[in-house]
Parts: sequence; C-alpha cells; structure tokens
Amino acid sequence: MKKRLKFPCLVLDHDDTTVNSTATVHYPSFVEYMEVHRPEGMLTLEEYFRYNSDPGVIEMLTGICGLTEKQMKEEEAFWNEYVQDHVPEAYPGIREILEEQKARGGKICVVSHSFSDNIRRDYRQNGLPEPDLIFGWEYPPEKRKPSPWPLEETMRVLGLRPEELLVVDDLRPGCDMAGAAGVPFAAAGWANDIPEIEEFMRKNSRLYFKTVKELRDYLFSEP
Repeated sequence: MKKRLKFPCLVLDHDDTTVNSTATVHYPSFVEYMEVHRPEGMLTLEEYFRYNSDPGVIEMLTGICGLTEKQMKEEEAFWNEYVQDHVPEAYPGIREILEEQKARGGKICVVSHSFSDNIRRDYRQNGLPEPDLIFGWEYPPEKRKPSPWPLEETMRVLGLRPEELLVVDDLRPGCDMAGAAGVPFAAAGWANDIPEIEEFMRKNSRLYFKTVKELRDYLFSEP
C-alpha cells in the first residue's frame, strides 16, 4: 500500500531549484555574450541572481543591461546554443525526492524559464524521473510564470485542487505565480546565499527550506 502524499503534485522550478545551472551554465553564457556585444552592461554573478529574482530576466536584460530588441533575440539564440553543450547537475537529494514522489503515486510538473527540450535533456542526463507536465520558455509571455496559467492548466489536466499542489521555486516569479493561483509555495534556498533574495523569500513564503534534505523531510515525514 502506497504511503499518503502531503501534495499529490510537486510543481518544480528547474534552474537553481532542481539543477545547479545559473552559476555553471546561464551566467557563463551571459558573460560570453556580453563581453562581445555589450560589455558596459556586464553584471556580477550576485547581481545576475538578484535581478533575475526582481525585476525578472526580461527586465534585467533590457532595462538593466541595456540590450536592444535585436540583441535580445541574439542573446537568446546564443544562450540556447550554449546550453546544448552544457548540462547542469541536479542538486544532491533531488533525485530521491522525485523518485519517492513517483513511487507514492504522485505527479511531477515543471514550470521554468528554460526551454522544455532542455529541461527533458537535463532530467535524462541526471537520471531523474520524467516529469508529467512541463511549461517552459517556448510558451508565449502571458503563459509563463509569474502568470498563474501553468498552475491553472496543471490543475485542469490532472484534475487537482490548489491545495493538492506545492510549488517549489528559488525566486520571486514562482512565489508570485503560486500566490496568484492560490497554490501553496515553498522557497528553495539552497542555490545561493544572497541576503536580499533570502529575506524576500522568507518573508513571503510560508515554507522556506535552506537544504534539499529539509524539503525531503517535510514532504515525506510521517504525521
């Protein structure tokens, strides 16, 4: 008999929640592009983390880094090519969480600002169970987080109620998405130690986990 799940569906962010990707893939790609095309808009890794959280990636690249519309398209193409040859590693303990969720009959969904094909590749390369649903960057802007649409669609497709989902994300867009859909939210605090991000996430999240183990203990501990 399968043990009962606190949340029948885990809705996971991908970058810096499931895989360690900003520091090892996305930021290095950003640096390579900016060094050639707009060096005056360069950011440090800490700034890159902070601005990704608030105001978000699009506003960061346009408003803070100063990329034009043409450069935005070029940077996205450069980034997409870069990630084809750079596979981030899953955080230790993530695979065990996903396997336990599946073993107990639960669902796994991904809502991310990475492309779905890259997410599937990362899951395969890291030996992670295949997600049931993925909502990636290929969706139009109005359907990407922080829009509540991915969660509304998840509930529609899987026939679940808001309280049966748990969103796990390291940044504000995931928190805002969950709040807009009335879905429980847990902050993933293991990707960085940036005080502003941690302060915001602790203040605005009912659940905050500094380690993957803390999340696993919460999800699967017996009442």
